[in-house]
Amino acid sequence: MQIFMNQFIRISVIACLLFSQVSAKLPNVIFILMDDMGYRDVSCYEATAVDTPHIDRMADEGLRFTDFHTAASICSPSRAAFLTGAYPQRCGLYMGISPRREAHWFLGLDPGEITLAEQFKKRGYTTAMVGKWHLGMQEPFLYHHQGFDHYYGAPENMGHSALFRDGREVVYEKAPLGKLTSLYTQRLVKYIEDFKDEPFFIYYAHNYPHTPYQAGEAFRGTSRGGVRGDVIQELDWSIGEVLKALEEQKILENTMVIFTSDNGPISNQFALPYSGTKYVSLEGGHRVPFIIYWKGNIQRPAVLDVPANAMDLFPTLSEIIGVPLPEDRTYDGVSLTPLFRGENLVRNRTDPFYYYNCENLQAVRVGNWKLHLPRTERQIPFWAARRQKPLAAPRLFNLADDWAERIDVAAEHPERVAEIMQLAEATRLELGEFGQRGREQRPTGTLFPEVPILSNQPQDWDPLSDEEKGRGKTLFQPPQ
Repeated sequence: MQIFMNQFIRISVIACLLFSQVSAKLPNVIFILMDDMGYRDVSCYEATAVDTPHIDRMADEGLRFTDFHTAASICSPSRAAFLTGAYPQRCGLYMGISPRREAHWFLGLDPGEITLAEQFKKRGYTTAMVGKWHLGMQEPFLYHHQGFDHYYGAPENMGHSALFRDGREVVYEKAPLGKLTSLYTQRLVKYIEDFKDEPFFIYYAHNYPHTPYQAGEAFRGTSRGGVRGDVIQELDWSIGEVLKALEEQKILENTMVIFTSDNGPISNQFALPYSGTKYVSLEGGHRVPFIIYWKGNIQRPAVLDVPANAMDLFPTLSEIIGVPLPEDRTYDGVSLTPLFRGENLVRNRTDPFYYYNCENLQAVRVGNWKLHLPRTERQIPFWAARRQKPLAAPRLFNLADDWAERIDVAAEHPERVAEIMQLAEATRLELGEFGQRGREQRPTGTLFPEVPILSNQPQDWDPLSDEEKGRGKTLFQPPQ
């Protein structure tokens, strides 16, 4: 599970070879992260109710992945994994946090974590973020302490806090939902114009299609998918405007654009042919669109069935800009750059992937075999309580011919079950389990080290005494 990137010893040479044919300049990077967008939510992934020509263009001219997984089926831990290159359990932010929740308002991504933005800063990049942060709303955990020079957007789930900020200034007490995509697009275009003469990294983390949402006036009624479809078509327009701005500034071929989602959708119809949704460990909760577009630099545009995951982004981008991975921590991904040249990854297809849901390790995949592990009702996080049931015995599925995870073949393959169960036990010792810290878990960011860090508010936090809750309770002030 631990993958050490020794090949980074010669990182600068490799990076230069990657982009020397196109430009002597360091490449720009725009990382686009949608919110609650499912595998079948854009037309290049067989959506039928929307038209997404700009996203489709990136897929046609770049690499489109059909087996890409996020590290979690909810927002906060998924975002932590993208930005740190580590499973959420390893980087300490494995729960969904909210400023409205007494148990979690004082938590966030630990300031000691090294983010993608901080990697880019090491190379002299200008860094900017537009959109949703959701990794802690208290000052020590905010974006400008995690490597971002500029920030613009609504940093939280709209249901938690609708504040809209430009840097540190609140410009809207309540984010204008119908203008959100337009505002974001205007700022992105401005950043591209302002930063065109220096290398930049922009993290575009839109709040949509997570609810609540509204389409802009020009897009209302334009899709065959209701308001949600209209919103997605407006998102595609936004991406088209970004590509247009890059072309107008003559930097498109020196800019890598990455497109994906933080987790699966709220409704299974947008995750087909996979079962499940956001919140759960079925494929529909984790498998999402993933496209890498770098005009002129990806030698073989292709549709790839190579397994890849959120943690791969950190080593991939670090290699491209010539910055070694920090040696004082473990990373759980590998660089995807060999795929740009039609080569194989250093990771084997049979290397395991772990499906955690908060603290609970719920499934392990090895090749096409996916084992759902026994779980008790108490281990299931509260956000999944209505979507998951306890499992008394392991259930084994062969994803090669059972994408929907409906045919349990555990009885026919007891040796496979035993093998994966053994992997799971070793991983629990390393990354933890419900109520059990793992030996390689890094700290969770907290304002109050003396206050317990508990993932399940209803069953674990609420029964604590006021004394045990301490400042977590006495200083709690939910957003208005």
